[in-house]
Amino acid sequence: MSENANPMLALEQIGQSVWIDYLSRDLIESGRLKKLMDEDGVKGVTSNPTIFQKAISGSRLYDASLQKTVADGILDDREIFLRLEIEDIVAAADLLRPKYDASGGWDGFVSIETSPDLAYDVDATIREVMRLAGAVGRENVLIKVPATEAGPAAIEQLVSEGFNINVTLLFSVFRYRQVVEAYMSGLEKRLHRGDPIDGIMSVASFFVSRVDTLVDNCLNSMADDAESTQEQETLKGLMGLAAVANARLAYQDYKKICSSDRFQRLEAAGANKQRLLWASSSTKNPEYSDIKYIEELIAPETINTMTEDTIEAFRDHGQVRISIEDHLDEAHGIFDRLGDLGIQARLVGEQLEKEGVKAFSDSFHNLLDEIDDRKKQILNEAA
Repeated sequence: MSENANPMLALEQIGQSVWIDYLSRDLIESGRLKKLMDEDGVKGVTSNPTIFQKAISGSRLYDASLQKTVADGILDDREIFLRLEIEDIVAAADLLRPKYDASGGWDGFVSIETSPDLAYDVDATIREVMRLAGAVGRENVLIKVPATEAGPAAIEQLVSEGFNINVTLLFSVFRYRQVVEAYMSGLEKRLHRGDPIDGIMSVASFFVSRVDTLVDNCLNSMADDAESTQEQETLKGLMGLAAVANARLAYQDYKKICSSDRFQRLEAAGANKQRLLWASSSTKNPEYSDIKYIEELIAPETINTMTEDTIEAFRDHGQVRISIEDHLDEAHGIFDRLGDLGIQARLVGEQLEKEGVKAFSDSFHNLLDEIDDRKKQILNEAA
């Protein structure tokens, strides 16, 4: 790579796609999203309730749409939000459509999330996905379904019916295996009915930094109670290792699945691989590198979602090489050592899954409250 080359574009050469982990009307209308696509190789967009709360809260760019929505007689706060959200999703999807076409449907997607209130309800999730897909009306849209205990059943049914799914809030290899099983079973159901499978796309959004946040907190608490300096150093030596190890082990599973006889049969019939997407990849701990979860998880056939700040940081000082295979023996050993300390990977995943659903639900309801306030203001002004 030349001295002046953009590391963001070098990721593309390795086969890793970059999607921006943010969406707002300002990002689209200011031209920043188009610039990121043109100059940094951004090929997709993800959104969630927290992202939309940040986008809409306090912004005046949504006022005209809010006023028109209320004037149209739409007064339910959820329906108002849906209209605002879909306007942004459609605008982003249309902007990304050339990326979608150029990649043969591999990239160029924007993701929209189902209501977090439905995260544990299979049937309601399926109905919501159908509703959102119909409302958006774009091929290059992935609909997010959380990987809760109810997730795999919903995912299998939705894939079998031909929907593009972004499986979100994945925190453990255990749940990831269930999700891949659901994806393949859904494709097999379609094939059994004689339906095509070549147009279906799915990604598995594996969350990264939050794993370190939780595990590091546990290790810190243990270190505070440690009886010796050596024990403290041993515990602190495990900090900042779990998240990357977790993701690297998931990638090993991805490779095994893609080379399995079962998936090879599906691929021969036109199936797309369910790529791993590294989510929550901005660094939370200021003691770690601001591009830790980018540089340490560079892998072909994956996606890394980045905030604008992380894109800027990686563009400035990112080093690009395939790093996903580094320290694999150590990755297994880390979880063995954590398990001996009572920190079980599966339980960590379950806790983070619950916390993730709650965080999205809190953001969603806070946003609905703000929309309600602004709706009442519009109605009072019109009275």
